[in-house]
Amino acid sequence: MSATPATTDAVLDPPRFTRKQRLLLWIISWSGYLAIRLICPTLRFSLSVEPEAPAGPEVEPIIFSFWHRCVFPATYFWRDWGIRVMTSRSFDGEYIARIIQKFGFVAVRGSSNRGAVGALLGLRREIAKGATVAFTIDGPRGPRYVAKPRPVLLGSTTGAPLSTFYIAVERTWVLNSWDAFMIPKPFSRALIRMGRRISVPANASRAELDELHVQLQDSLERVREFAEANVSRVGTSEFPLFQRKGSMQ
Repeated sequence: MSATPATTDAVLDPPRFTRKQRLLLWIISWSGYLAIRLICPTLRFSLSVEPEAPAGPEVEPIIFSFWHRCVFPATYFWRDWGIRVMTSRSFDGEYIARIIQKFGFVAVRGSSNRGAVGALLGLRREIAKGATVAFTIDGPRGPRYVAKPRPVLLGSTTGAPLSTFYIAVERTWVLNSWDAFMIPKPFSRALIRMGRRISVPANASRAELDELHVQLQDSLERVREFAEANVSRVGTSEFPLFQRKGSMQ
């Protein structure tokens, strides 16, 4: 399923930027798009899933969570499924939104006076329409590898299951940034590991939400460790190269 790049109606008053910032946004967004478009088709992907992992974003609404450092390969791998992504209203959030929209994602942000609350309401409406959503769960500024609770709250109000993924890349350039952002080197092997479904009960208690948050953190760490430990085996019989044809399984 292909999607037209867009932002949802959760964006009620787009952020204002100076002329210099607008120029930088144009340069960064097109540079990022071209880098992903040139490098990622050369990567050799393999997909590995835990038991009871979701079937894929085109089959049912899912609330995905992943670490911020995976944005580069994730943007290419999950392209054109119309996945809704919560992005911040910062300068960094703006160029990320512009890049991912070129790959068929839909950026969801709240108005400046409602912030994350408005974005969560926007995501809730998108899930009600049958869309899958995704969070860069330690973004926009960290700390790295610490999950925020928003997906659990969204799952409790929508009934959509949670899942996680991580993309390990064999050879990368790693930026000196808070998230150790990785840019794959051409022709590298890449392993996507998807976590099992985490069901969230409606009207969950505070204690239940806290426990689900712990489960989400554990899942994120588990899929990262698995992918990083096995990425060198991509292309073997155990981790065959992935040919995307629609469903993820």
